[in-house]
Amino acid sequence: MPEGFSPKINLNERIEPSKITTKFTPMRLNNLEQPEAPNFKGVLTSLVENLNQDLNAPDQLTKDAMNGKADVHDVMAAIANSEIQVNIATTAVGKIIQSYEKIMQITI
Repeated sequence: MPEGFSPKINLNERIEPSKITTKFTPMRLNNLEQPEAPNFKGVLTSLVENLNQDLNAPDQLTKDAMNGKADVHDVMAAIANSEIQVNIATTAVGKIIQSYEKIMQITI
């Protein structure tokens, strides 16, 4: 090859399309962006609000049943649901306390 010779080839036309050259961004590049993750306080607050609504539902249904607007079976189902929610919340709080105690026992 003579010195200073550069071939006149358009390499971009010769490159075959691949996964990299598609219009979609590969999944591993999506991880580079910082997604908006809810904070712990927000998650815990929403869980407590939902629990509070579930615990207040039987009271409202009882009032509606007294006025003839709701069925007794709906009231009983709401009471059972609120009992389950209380049991789940109690278990979760117990597990959180156990985890905290285990973390506090770790020596650094």
